[in-house]
Amino acid sequence: MQSIPVDVSRLGVMRCAVAPEPKMTGFETKEVKKDRDGNTIYTVGVLVRQDGRRVSVIEIAVPSEPKGVAEGVEVRVTGLEAFAWAMGDRHGLSFRANAITPVAPAAGKAGGA
Repeated sequence: MQSIPVDVSRLGVMRCAVAPEPKMTGFETKEVKKDRDGNTIYTVGVLVRQDGRRVSVIEIAVPSEPKGVAEGVEVRVTGLEAFAWAMGDRHGLSFRANAITPVAPAAGKAGGA
């Protein structure tokens, strides 16, 4: 499976839509997926809003639990890669990143204007 680097600077604002959860290897086994180094793989639903009202939600797999990432929080995605996959007559894209971190609020910006 070939990885395709993604330029996140072109994706616009990204927010956590679904909080991080451990990725399971199968519905029956409920076994948690691990990477080669033994880190638990987490999936995070990320809302991507480009120009205007166009919005997409993508699920991104990351090694280890992203700290401080919760639903609604603006996030920064580092090292995003896409992978094309096909199984029988089904196909799609999956996404993996090195890290997902919360974006620090701008200094001096007060909440609830």
